[in-house]
Amino acid sequence: MSSFKTPDLKQRQLSAVAAKQALLEKFRSASDDPMAAERAAERAAIAKARAIREEERAAAKEVRRKEMAEEARLAAERAEALKREAEAADAMLAAQAAEQQLALLAEQKAARDARYAARKVAKKERRKG
Repeated sequence: MSSFKTPDLKQRQLSAVAAKQALLEKFRSASDDPMAAERAAERAAIAKARAIREEERAAAKEVRRKEMAEEARLAAERAEALKREAEAADAMLAAQAAEQQLALLAEQKAARDARYAARKVAKKERRKG
């Protein structure tokens, strides 16, 4: 019994080889195309510009990070200075309060001594009396 396939094996092989050759020729002509070279050069320029922008952004980010670190350091120094000033003011207030307390105690002692002396004098006058 014979096969009903119209093209025989040899014709099918030849057409497959021709199709492969046509496809290969299509890709070869596409690679030789001046427009393709222009597009590749354009893509390369875009990629280079993108890389430059990314480096600039990274550098700017690093500068901002350093500036923020410097600002944080300065803020910490200012806070430390304010803390020292507050501690000095507290110490001065405490010293003034202690001084006032001592003055008050001395004044109270002087008043008490004056009362005792007055009582003593009054007692002596009553005995003479």
